[in-house]
Amino acid sequence: MKVISSQTFDTERALYNLTDALVSDCLFAGPSDGESVLKESRNITVNRCQFSLRYPLWHAQKYEINGCRFNEKSRAPIWYAYNGNINNSEIYSVKAVRECQSLVINNSKIESTEFGWKSSDIKITNTKIVSEYLFLDSKNIEINNIDFKGKYSFQYVENVNINDSRLDTKDAFWHSNGVTVRNSIVKGEYLGWFSNNLTLINCKIIGTQPLCYCKNLKLIDCEMIDTDLSFEYSDVDASIKGHISSIKNPRSGVIKVNSVGEIITSDSIMENHTKIIISNK
Repeated sequence: MKVISSQTFDTERALYNLTDALVSDCLFAGPSDGESVLKESRNITVNRCQFSLRYPLWHAQKYEINGCRFNEKSRAPIWYAYNGNINNSEIYSVKAVRECQSLVINNSKIESTEFGWKSSDIKITNTKIVSEYLFLDSKNIEINNIDFKGKYSFQYVENVNINDSRLDTKDAFWHSNGVTVRNSIVKGEYLGWFSNNLTLINCKIIGTQPLCYCKNLKLIDCEMIDTDLSFEYSDVDASIKGHISSIKNPRSGVIKVNSVGEIITSDSIMENHTKIIISNK
């Protein structure tokens, strides 16, 4: 394996098509401001490097990134890449991952306005993420113990499992299909509208107007805090611990709850076939 260590690169495609190589303690920055420094790389390991140039890892295959930092100048650093691992790294660049497949991220910190768009087979563990649009139109995602803050997350996603996480997000899971969230806190307005097969298990749900226009919605042993106008026009099977501020015009199913502030049945444009069971009455 070729070893490249403790060097600085700033020219266009400086290490283009690098194959079977270890790149360590290098700086990708400089006056030439060259793009695509590791484009089309194959079977590379990148350790403790600093990235400050655009598009460094486009079309990479079988790549591993350990202890690296991508700053805001490394715009759109990982696109069209396959079979990657990112460990103990920091990414502070817009559009950080797009149209990638088979990516594993561990113990990292990510701040990226548009992260993980149109990607598949992604696994993320023990990671902090700040993103305005997270995982738009992506599929086959497994998430364990993330701390996420942002907006418009997980829209149009398919086949997603989230465990033991904290999601502070607005408009999450819109138009999603096949999402399961377990043992997590989900905070934000307008959760899960237009979703199909959304399941929340032992979760704490916080925020106004959640879970409207849903199909095949399931809540199992969840708490709902400050959740007014919940379930409008949704098909829902829910067992809820504690109190709901209000339920408005669900379409069908069964809702079991300890107490509810108000059940609103006015102005519905659909027939209501939902059974609401209040356990303290």
